[in-house]
Amino acid sequence: MTTLKKAIPEFNSEGEDGEFWATYDSPDYVDWNKAEQMEIPSLNPYISGLPDRTVSITLPQSVVVELKALARKRDIPYKPLIKIYLRSE
Repeated sequence: MTTLKKAIPEFNSEGEDGEFWATYDSPDYVDWNKAEQMEIPSLNPYISGLPDRTVSITLPQSVVVELKALARKRDIPYKPLIKIYLRSE
């Protein structure tokens, strides 16, 4: 169980909460060495626990050029961008 060092004030809004934690350090209020470890499940619905499988697909050169340009704008490699597009609904 997490042990409190100082009492955390009550907040009237999320904005007050954010302002408080932007100003104060949580170790002054919480002993993180005594905090419980939690396992957070994946929030990504596409992660199934199965390994990836390599497939080969032939695309027109113009499509590849366009995908690479879009990926460059997003600062990611184009192959992960293709995966994102394939997974989108």
